[in-house]
Amino acid sequence: MTDDFSGDSTAIEYAGDGIWSEESDWDLADFVDGEDSEEEVAVPTLAIVGRPNVGKSTLVNRIIGRREAVVEDIPGVTRDRVSYEANWSGRRFMVQDTGGWEPDAKGLQQAVARQAELAMQTADAILLVVDAVVGATATDEAVARLLRRSKTPVLLVANKVDDGRTESEVASLWSLGLGQPYAVSSIHGRGTGDLLDEVLAVLPETPREGTGGQGPRRVALVGKPNVGKSSLINKLSGDERSVVHDVAGTTVDPVDSLVELGGKVWKFVDTAGLRKKVSHASGHEFYASLRTKSAIEAAEVAILLIDASQPITEQDLRVLSMVAETGRALVLAFNKWDLVDEDRRLMLEKEIDRELVRVPWAQRVNISAHTGRAVQKLVPALETALDSWDKRISTGRLNNWLKEVVAATPPPMRGGRLPRIMFATQAGTRPPTFVLFTSGFLEAGYRRFLERRLREEFNFDGSPVRISVRVREKRERNKKR
Repeated sequence: MTDDFSGDSTAIEYAGDGIWSEESDWDLADFVDGEDSEEEVAVPTLAIVGRPNVGKSTLVNRIIGRREAVVEDIPGVTRDRVSYEANWSGRRFMVQDTGGWEPDAKGLQQAVARQAELAMQTADAILLVVDAVVGATATDEAVARLLRRSKTPVLLVANKVDDGRTESEVASLWSLGLGQPYAVSSIHGRGTGDLLDEVLAVLPETPREGTGGQGPRRVALVGKPNVGKSSLINKLSGDERSVVHDVAGTTVDPVDSLVELGGKVWKFVDTAGLRKKVSHASGHEFYASLRTKSAIEAAEVAILLIDASQPITEQDLRVLSMVAETGRALVLAFNKWDLVDEDRRLMLEKEIDRELVRVPWAQRVNISAHTGRAVQKLVPALETALDSWDKRISTGRLNNWLKEVVAATPPPMRGGRLPRIMFATQAGTRPPTFVLFTSGFLEAGYRRFLERRLREEFNFDGSPVRISVRVREKRERNKKR
């Protein structure tokens, strides 16, 4: 095999090399990675429920103190159960936003209503949100009847009380039989502090079901719309965790699900499908794309779902770029494999060689979320990718390997001089990041060669590897200055 060491336009990928003037400046303290042992303690959950367009997501954003839940001036933007972490008076709890509940909903709205009902059944406390301007509707009364039978604490919230004139309408909500209605304006924050004090009074210290111990590994499910992300999470969990419908773009918010696979608990995040560039998206699509990017950054490994029955698209590559930029471990899941015939398989192999050349290291699994084909193979692929992402190579072992490689294949001459690689260290993990201290610039082709050999020797399957070069100037040149 002939290795390409020629300098070409790809050298721009390696821009930003540091200049080291004295050996005494080689302080490696900056490159030692402190591993965070992040523990996730189980906390109780507060579910926000109500009919469509009463301001549930706006109230969620007010409670958590930031704009996380997607909000737009049309009903039905929220469709899944979506959890966010909140903190009030020093107590942590999860806030679960839900889609609007309709008793006689059909089609997609029926699936949304089921998600709201599941939230009511699993939460530790519930806020029923009613539009104080409109008053109690037949739907509000149907939800109230359902909640009166629940053993879970329920607080009635009269939203959109923006001034004293509306406050006089709140008293009529006593008729719902859920006790005192708490008047708030989620958009302005009026009364939300008093409401949260009442929430803490009824919210238990510990949830009904706690995972405890070390937090589960975080997996982001990403891909273009209608590629089968929600179907996959439902198949893995054996439960209807995410709303699934043949309308593309059903998922808007990232949806968290704890799923037990291979004897371990995993935290899967079902994200919105990205149909446009963020700069070209508008309304709730714009905010959904930002949430998806945040979900990838908060994850440790991403599963990129690609529709194997269709040609790889620009949307697939755009999502791939988003994952690559964040440096997360990666598994490529080719979904809808039950629809792939022999001719399509041959075409797909060519497309992979042509379109996915930037991630030859990614784990690949062929699955069908619809039939359940090979979905169990995702677990070993995820574990391999995460092991690589977490891997640390000792400095001694790394430099012994580097000496052998450089002795067998020295770097190409540059400006009539042979650059020397004097020392290497692993600066960090997640993803593995290496720093090479050299006497001169290394060509892009030689860096790719080193990365390939590094992967072969230390098995970094499923994880990106970053290599940075620190160039030390000649001492004589410094003395002349």
